[in-house]
Amino acid sequence: MSNVNVYPQRPADIAGQSPLHHAGLHELVGKGRKNAGITLREKKLLGHLVIRGDAKDTAFCGGVHKALGLELPVALTLVADGDTSLQWLGPDEWLLIVPGGTEFEVERRLREALADQHISVVNVSGGQTLLELSGPKVRELLMKSSSYDVHPSNFPVGKAVGSVFAKSQLVIRHTGEDTWELVIRRSFADYFWLWLQDASAEYGLAVEA
Repeated sequence: MSNVNVYPQRPADIAGQSPLHHAGLHELVGKGRKNAGITLREKKLLGHLVIRGDAKDTAFCGGVHKALGLELPVALTLVADGDTSLQWLGPDEWLLIVPGGTEFEVERRLREALADQHISVVNVSGGQTLLELSGPKVRELLMKSSSYDVHPSNFPVGKAVGSVFAKSQLVIRHTGEDTWELVIRRSFADYFWLWLQDASAEYGLAVEA
């Protein structure tokens, strides 16, 4: 593998803006309906890296584990350790999400651990964001918004899929019994925010910081 220079995509001394900073979510914190059926939180400015490699190669799998402490997840699943998660996107592609500001160091560790492998690591942090939805009515909201079957028998905790959602596309991740995450593209962030407000109106929507 040829040498690759890795540069910080978001220097620590520059404050970034999340894809939803124009929506003014911070102004809505604490103003939602009491006992709202859905609570939304933007997990903003996290590090997003797309990794590509050969899942059948034990050296690749071992290198990823060495760098991250996580096993490569199988199809349609994700694994997590605290604020770090690794999600299957395709037969040779995974989405790694890490705490904001650590993505440069994580990418360096990955490249060192996989130095002899034919791999790709791409920092896509600026192109997408993560929305967390929690509460007893999230599943109902998803049923209204996506054609994918989110019944517990088909979408258990730990599953993650790319799906059509509100006439667009995103990734749905089931991370807890009543907790889900949406990985959305920056260019569609405002659209999804407007959709979620409308779709959750009957259940009540609260916003957390």
